[in-house]
Amino acid sequence: MTSAKRNVFVFVGLIVLIIVGIIVYLWIGNPAEMTEDEVSGTDPVIAPAQPETIPTVKLVEPSGWTDGDAPVAAEGLTVSRFAQGLTHPRSMLTLPNGDVLVAETNSQKRPNDSLEEKVMNYFMAKVGAGVQSPDRITLLRDADKDGVAEQTSVLVEGLVSPFGMVWHEGTLYVANVDALVSFPYEPGQTKIDAAPTKLMELPGGGLHWTRNLTLSPDGERIYVSVGSASNIGEKGMDIEKGRAAIHEYDIATGKGRIYAEGLRNPVGLAFNPQSGELWTTVNERDMLGSDGPPDYLTNVPIGVNYGWPWIYWRFEYDPRVETPMPQYLQEYVRWPEYSLGAHVAPLGLKFAQGDALASRFANGAFVARHGSWNRKPAAGYDVVFVAFDKRGNPLDELPKPVLTGFMDGGGKAHGRPTMLEWDQTGALLVSDDTGGIIWRVTGS
Repeated sequence: MTSAKRNVFVFVGLIVLIIVGIIVYLWIGNPAEMTEDEVSGTDPVIAPAQPETIPTVKLVEPSGWTDGDAPVAAEGLTVSRFAQGLTHPRSMLTLPNGDVLVAETNSQKRPNDSLEEKVMNYFMAKVGAGVQSPDRITLLRDADKDGVAEQTSVLVEGLVSPFGMVWHEGTLYVANVDALVSFPYEPGQTKIDAAPTKLMELPGGGLHWTRNLTLSPDGERIYVSVGSASNIGEKGMDIEKGRAAIHEYDIATGKGRIYAEGLRNPVGLAFNPQSGELWTTVNERDMLGSDGPPDYLTNVPIGVNYGWPWIYWRFEYDPRVETPMPQYLQEYVRWPEYSLGAHVAPLGLKFAQGDALASRFANGAFVARHGSWNRKPAAGYDVVFVAFDKRGNPLDELPKPVLTGFMDGGGKAHGRPTMLEWDQTGALLVSDDTGGIIWRVTGS
């Protein structure tokens, strides 16, 4: 064998070994060494950072629900179908007359040029998140209050990845991916023909597209969650301006400001009725291993910073971040209140409204954990309850299962719990985006 042929043979052999190594890694990955319980609660174990060049991947493909199938409700609860046949339903809003609005939505078409973009689009398609965004809000009406929406109508369409919704004094506010907009609207109407009024621009594009809303208890301000454009600022911090943050919009003055920062991807937003504080669910960074960092539930005082991208869980520094950290930040980073587990993707958040479901669910917060794509084994895919004390703080207890059974037992998922809302009767509504269903949980 000539030297040239030998070199070619060695080169091809190395390429084959690299490819085989990548395939083996993707198959085995970096599995969790800790249980979900160990990395959850008010004092979770914070795993040592394990930076990954190639992410651990555990894609859970959707298998759908057959007629008659449903998630498993906790003892003393019952689950049924409030509405079905929807296309990627996400956030919901119950109006004063009992009608339920649901945003049928997804991200806008993502770029597909770079290898990273192609891989991400492949991942999204495999887990059921690759559908084209319907870009509409649909009205569901249960006029006879039997727990099933007998009327479905498109309220407004032609939006841009709509997500969060609030209604206040004759106005419906909607968060598109790139702007907070409003429509004149009175409950009972089944169609909006008016063009939207742009109230505040929002940074669009990038990795995280959901823009959720909540209204302050006094009805004077709207809060808007905006996730980061990247994982850890790897594309530079210029594109992160106004992101990884919660914005505040003053309805009377029309002025907006940054209310809180350093939150990689805040999604759920709700005011704690006990303390009057704003709370959020946050999806933390990726590619540090299956055991962390923890996704979390926390309160959000004005001006707070939770450290992204430089710091997580108050004292943990991400060794991968290249942009220098502002000198003042270390002193002001806040500690999250409660870990919901690693990579569980918490989205929907609603505080309890008395003991309508059961007395053990009377004081605390319900959280929809959408489910992991980068943890082995998979985690989340459920709705849980975090118990609070009488002062409005999470108890040192693990999350309590409320709705499980979204995994089908064969490595796939029937659906994925996404957002939460209370209906006119006090039942808990759970949107299932890949299943196309709104589930309804009641006390039995």
